[in-house]
Amino acid sequence: MNYEAKLDTGAQDEQASHYDPLGEEGTQARAARRRLWLIAAVIAVVVIGIWFLSHRNAEPEFAASSEEQVPAVTVVEPGRSTVTGRITATGSLAARREMPVGASGESGAVDRVLVDAGDWVDAGQVLAVIDRSVQTQQIASLAAQVDVAEADARLAQSNLDRALKLVDRGFISTADVDRLTATRDSAVARVKVAKAQLGELQARTRRLNILAPAAGLVLERNVEPGQVVGPGTGVLFRLAKGGEMELRARLSEDDLAKLSVGVTAQVTPVGSGKTFTGQIWQLSPTIEEANRQGIARIALSYSPELRPGGFATARITSGSVVAPMLPESAILNDDQGSFVYVVGKDNKVHRRAVQTGIVTADGISVTKGLDGTEKIVLRAGGFLNDGDLVDPKLVTQGG
Repeated sequence: MNYEAKLDTGAQDEQASHYDPLGEEGTQARAARRRLWLIAAVIAVVVIGIWFLSHRNAEPEFAASSEEQVPAVTVVEPGRSTVTGRITATGSLAARREMPVGASGESGAVDRVLVDAGDWVDAGQVLAVIDRSVQTQQIASLAAQVDVAEADARLAQSNLDRALKLVDRGFISTADVDRLTATRDSAVARVKVAKAQLGELQARTRRLNILAPAAGLVLERNVEPGQVVGPGTGVLFRLAKGGEMELRARLSEDDLAKLSVGVTAQVTPVGSGKTFTGQIWQLSPTIEEANRQGIARIALSYSPELRPGGFATARITSGSVVAPMLPESAILNDDQGSFVYVVGKDNKVHRRAVQTGIVTADGISVTKGLDGTEKIVLRAGGFLNDGDLVDPKLVTQGG
């Protein structure tokens, strides 16, 4: 083989060793794939590093999260305080002792009416006068008969006196003296009869005056001049004895049992800004079956604002106790009764049964179950269970 043939063979071998079926485009594609694999490897390394850093302290973070889930609750130490019970009731105002007055004498036309509603009267004062023209004439007639009887009695007495002087002389017999004595006695008796008849008529005539049975305030006037009245006419005047009023407060059976005669009450009439102090003077001995209520009668002194028939509200003191005081939100109820949640030294809540007492606007007294030194869950007790761990936040009562 000559030298030229060798050169041709070497060139062909070199060309065969650099042969690329895709040419220049294939080379560029392989370079691009290598860059993508490199970028993907770098991203994977970065992601793994971030995950490792974020989970390196996983257990402490979980513990912190568990601590944050312990609920914070507000607790209070109620202590012991004097709790005064108050009962609110409503009712109608009325006269404490109402006196209806009517005609008690003979029938007749009313001549004059001397008082009106709202007037004060004294005992025995004339309220109205019934016409007595006929009775006046009858009284005059009977008075004249009394005079005649008295004259006859005087004459009979004179005849008897003269006869007694003549008896000793023998001019008058004993029988005549006896007859004159009987005549004198009859005349005296007729005087008494005439006077009795006159007194009866005068008494009946006085009953034509309608009088006040006692001192007090006139509440109603139901008669006018010219009206014919009699014993069957009905009530002509209505009086409040002494002007005394009362509130007939309607109370439930339970509230009525808490009260006693002599308890004070504050009464406020509707439409009036004034409050009057009264005392319970009578408690209803019976309970109405329809509504299970009774009446407490509260005595009140007279005041223009206390109008019978009006409506009023009473706030009655029902006694006092020394006991822990809790707001309504702290006391829960279920089928087993009333209870509270007490926070122990281990910050765990424990259910404790209690018995409630007086209810006021400031809260509810606890008569049994607490001594006042416990830490009581103030709110959100309905979301707790016995034994739950809590984070107590102590506040002062009323805070």
